[in-house]
Amino acid sequence: MCAEQKAAAAEPTQAQVPRPASAGAPTTGHEARAAQAELARVVRGPVAAHLNACVRCGLCAETCHIYLAEPEPANVPGVKAARVVDHYRRYHTLLGRLAPKLVGAAELSSAALEQLVETVYGRCTACGRCAVHCAVGADVAAIIRAGRRVLAALARVPAGLQRTVHNQLETGNQMAIPREELLSTGQWLSEELRSELGDERAGIPVDRKGSRVLYLINPREVKFFPLSLLAAAGVFHKAGESWTLSSRFYDVTNYGFYSGSDVAAAELTRRVMAEAAELGVAEVVLSECGHGFRSFRWEGPNWIARRYPLPMRSILTLIEEYLDRGRLRPDPEKNSERVTLHDPCNLVRWGGVSEPQRRILRRVVREFVEMTPNRANNFCCGGGGGMLSMSEFGERRLLSGKVKAEQIRRTGAKIVATPCHNCADQLIELSRHYELGIEVKAVSELVYAALV
Repeated sequence: MCAEQKAAAAEPTQAQVPRPASAGAPTTGHEARAAQAELARVVRGPVAAHLNACVRCGLCAETCHIYLAEPEPANVPGVKAARVVDHYRRYHTLLGRLAPKLVGAAELSSAALEQLVETVYGRCTACGRCAVHCAVGADVAAIIRAGRRVLAALARVPAGLQRTVHNQLETGNQMAIPREELLSTGQWLSEELRSELGDERAGIPVDRKGSRVLYLINPREVKFFPLSLLAAAGVFHKAGESWTLSSRFYDVTNYGFYSGSDVAAAELTRRVMAEAAELGVAEVVLSECGHGFRSFRWEGPNWIARRYPLPMRSILTLIEEYLDRGRLRPDPEKNSERVTLHDPCNLVRWGGVSEPQRRILRRVVREFVEMTPNRANNFCCGGGGGMLSMSEFGERRLLSGKVKAEQIRRTGAKIVATPCHNCADQLIELSRHYELGIEVKAVSELVYAALV
C-alpha cells in the first residue's frame, strides 16, 4: 500500500465518526464485542503501564477537588480508575478470565457501561492532579480517558458532549456558528477597535492569505466574549503582527479529546492544519484555551501520526516575546485592582506553560498575588473534562468548584485572570454561586487594557 493509500485509509468516514449517543441503549452481543475490541486497542498503548500501578493506598483522595467537595468512596481517584481496570482484568489477565470474582474483574455488561459513563464523565475532569501526588505515579487521567475511548466507540458519550463534537465535525466549530455571524462580529469589532485605537488600519482580518500567523480562537469569543477577541486583535495590531482568522476552521477547542474519540480529534486536527497550509501562514497561534493548547500542541501529532510542518504555540508565549522585544509598551497602573491567576490544568499541569502568564501579569498589573497552591499543584476549577457540556452533572460540577472558590476568596483579589475560556465560564458561575464578587478576564484582556 502506497503512502497516499495509507493516508486515505486513515481518513474517517461518516460511519466512523461518532454520532450523538442514545441514552440508556441496551448492550448487544455486537456492542460487547466492540467494547472488548476497543479495550484491547487501548491497553496496547501507553496507558498499559498504569493499569496495574495503583497500590490502593488512598493518598490520592485528598488531592481530588471532587472528592474534597463530596467525600464518598466513588470519588476517590483510585476507585474511579479501578472501574476501568476491572474490565481490563476480565479480558486481558489470566486470573481475570479464569476466576474473575477472585480478582474483582468485571464484565462489560449494560449496567457496567452505565456505571462507567457516570464514573469517567461525571466524576472526573481528568485534571491529573492526583498523578502529581501519587506515590507510584499512576496516571489516573490516562486510565479515565481509556474508559472514555471505549464508551465513545460504543456511542455512549453523554448527549451534550457528543452534540458538541458533532457541531465541530459538521460546521467547523463547537457552537455551530454560521460563517456569516463570524464575519459580522469581526466587522463590528474591527470598527470598535479602530475607534479605540484611532487607527483605520486596525481590524480583524479573515482568510487573509500569506499572513504570518493563523490565530485559532474559542467560538465563545465570537458568541459571548467578543472583548477577548477585541483585546487579542488590539495586541496584534500594537505589536505590528501579520495575522488572520480563518472563516472555515478557526476553533481552538477539540471536543474529540474530551469525548474519547481519537477519530474525531484527529479529523479536527487535520482540518486546521490543512487550513494553515491553504492560507500559507508561518505559524499557528492558539488562543487562551487549556485543552485546546494541549490538544493541538501536544496530542495532535499523535492523533494524525505525523509531525506538524510549521510551529504552533500559545498566544501567551507570543505576547511575552512582544514585551521582551519592546513591541508592546504597557503601563501596569492602568490595571489597578488586585489580580490573581487561575492555572488551567491542561495548559499548566499537562501543557507545561506556567511562567509566561506570570511574567506577563507582573508587567501589566499593579498588584499580582498567587493562589495557594498554584502552578502544577493548583486545583481544577471543576469545569474541565467536558463537564460544562454535560448538564446532568451540573450540580456536582458546582459543588466540586467550592475548593477553587475558597482558593480565590483567600487571595482577596478583585480580578481572576485565566488563560482558558472553559475555566472562565466555570469561574464566572462559581462567582455567582459562592458570591465571590470577582471579575474574570483573559490575560490578553489585561495586556490590552494596559497598553499605552
